[in-house]
Amino acid sequence: MLIARNVAVEVGGRITLQGASFDVRAGDKVALVGRNGAGKTSLLRVLAGEAAPLEGSVVCRGRLGWLPQEPRGLDDANASRALEHVLGGRGLDEAIVRLEKLRLTVDEDPSAANVARFSKAEDAFTLAGGYAAESEARRLVAGLGLAADRLDLPLSVLSGGERRRVELARILFGGSDVLLLDEPTNHLDNDAKAWLMGFLASYRGALLVVSHDVALLDKALTRVLHLDEGELVQYKGTYTQYRTARALDEARRSRLAERQQAEIRRLHTLADKMRGQTAKRARTAHALESRARRLQAEAVSGGSKEKRQHVRFPLPPHSGRVTINVEGLTKSYGDSQVFAGVDFAVERGERLLVLGLNGAGKTSLLRILAGQSEADSGDIQFGVNVSAGYYAQEHEGIRSGTPVLDHMLESSSASAQQLRTLLGMFGLHGEIAFQDAGTLSGGEKTKLALAQLVAGKHNLLLLDEPTNNLDPPSRNAVGQALSSWPGSMVLVSHDPGFVEELRPDRVLLMPDGDVDWWSDDLLDLVALA
Repeated sequence: MLIARNVAVEVGGRITLQGASFDVRAGDKVALVGRNGAGKTSLLRVLAGEAAPLEGSVVCRGRLGWLPQEPRGLDDANASRALEHVLGGRGLDEAIVRLEKLRLTVDEDPSAANVARFSKAEDAFTLAGGYAAESEARRLVAGLGLAADRLDLPLSVLSGGERRRVELARILFGGSDVLLLDEPTNHLDNDAKAWLMGFLASYRGALLVVSHDVALLDKALTRVLHLDEGELVQYKGTYTQYRTARALDEARRSRLAERQQAEIRRLHTLADKMRGQTAKRARTAHALESRARRLQAEAVSGGSKEKRQHVRFPLPPHSGRVTINVEGLTKSYGDSQVFAGVDFAVERGERLLVLGLNGAGKTSLLRILAGQSEADSGDIQFGVNVSAGYYAQEHEGIRSGTPVLDHMLESSSASAQQLRTLLGMFGLHGEIAFQDAGTLSGGEKTKLALAQLVAGKHNLLLLDEPTNNLDPPSRNAVGQALSSWPGSMVLVSHDPGFVEELRPDRVLLMPDGDVDWWSDDLLDLVALA
């Protein structure tokens, strides 16, 4: 179980939570909700032991499974197979290596001592379910939508979406008593999401999840924690029940706030009338003013309704008729070929959607177009006066140790004040501009990366899952801004609503490289991408 008492969280000098106390016990399935930047990810880091609370204490009893938005440590294991990484969730990868070494030792010297050591290790391996572990791991990974042959490849060969699925499988395979999951459905198609939600619904441990797809877990939830403006409010029941209770709470707070402000105005008016009259009335006026100040200090806010956002992309600089032309592009990782002979061209103002299953090479293609990696063969030519801006789904361009505003200054020649105004348009207000970009939540990093695109004044955008981690208001605002933007785009997205709003002109089907006109019939394939 997980126990938090009087927890306060600070991020980049900004307090995002104060005085929070709650328990998550075995069988509890709790959703942590709130807008981007409210502090959900920071709270999960504290609960997972990655960061210390500013105040209070956190106790975890039992084995902890923790999935951050951006899993770390995968680069350290790049040489290992994906299967070995999943088995490492229970330490069985090391047990297999140790057992094989002992077997070789017995082959070389079958002494009684060596045989006894091997027998003891094999008994422990069997007791831990070692011989059935591989089939169990493969079932988990298959449920998450990863093809069986991908599990036998090194992690370095897998795409970002595939590596995240492997990491999620490792955590689920670990048999943890407490699960902390931050946006676990990122990169998952509809079938994989449904499988994951079924798995979590039957999970018997303590579960705390942050997800914009939390409605999928609706019926299984026992509680919702709403985080906003430094306060954590608990709601019992499902996500639907939480939405109803939250709306009633906001209406109640609004009515109470109106009554309080009316009483404060009445007291001020009475005090003004009495002031300047007799000494007795002056004392009464002073008492009324003091009472009004106390009421103002204790007054509640009118409720924090979901804020609307308005994002605007500037008109793109004029370019030639063809913005990018690609011929014969081929990419492999070691002996594994991702795609070969890909040809396409994008004209000025055209929108090309790249479709394909995980591992089809969508991200690899965009990275090559953006100059972040090299193709094995083929040619890429940009048109006259083309400026390309790249949005990377893994936020590779956002560096820890560098302030948010410095990232913006590197992307534009505009003044610091203009760039701070632009950050504000994406909801990155005030002192966030001076915060270490590495401490931002996944949603805030997405907003920063999109703000950098806007600041760059590009006419060709290369977008790899630009709506990941965004809350609904931000997702809608970005979708509306891009739908009316007249520049060229090469887009990867598994968000059907976002794709429908953008109305692509053509579609590139990977890994075969076939190009066809867009049709709404293809929307069903978007969620599988």
